[in-house]
Amino acid sequence: MKDWPWYGHLAVAVIIFLLAFLFYFKPKTREIEDTRATRMQVEQEVMRLKAKKKQLDKIEKELAQLNSTLKELEQIIPEKKEIFNILRRIQQLAYDSRLNIIKFIPQREIPQEFFVEQPISIEITGNYHNLGIFFDRLSRFARLFTIDSFRIKSLRQQTSGLTISANFIAKTYIFREPAPTQEPPAQGRKK
Repeated sequence: MKDWPWYGHLAVAVIIFLLAFLFYFKPKTREIEDTRATRMQVEQEVMRLKAKKKQLDKIEKELAQLNSTLKELEQIIPEKKEIFNILRRIQQLAYDSRLNIIKFIPQREIPQEFFVEQPISIEITGNYHNLGIFFDRLSRFARLFTIDSFRIKSLRQQTSGLTISANFIAKTYIFREPAPTQEPPAQGRKK
């Protein structure tokens, strides 16, 4: 090799560099390109997951707000099992307002889409001031009530505590659970 001319040494150096390029640098370049492509895919996946995380956080926040609203509404609209306690409380409100209950008749429930209306036909006697106290207390009651078909008339024989008679329908609302979907009965295996 010492006797070779300079271009022979140059040819060997070029061959060595060519072999190094083909067997070392070119595979490393391909590996770097593959790593970059993988990195880009991972970054895109991370961006997509971050967007989904934001959506999930937003949905969780909305769910928490809806649960809070549901709890508030459950305070206003009772479940079926609570209705008799509420009816007793209405009677107690009337007695506490010094009104005489002449008629207190819970009527047939009226089903609606998400709730059931429970009308209560009420006839009371007392004086106008006590009737106002009763309605004021009823408006402060934790449950939702509406008054319908309200009629008031004066009594023929009045005393200091009994001057009027009032007829009305108080309506409260009961939360109605959606009807459970019934699955068809499982069929046994045929042998």
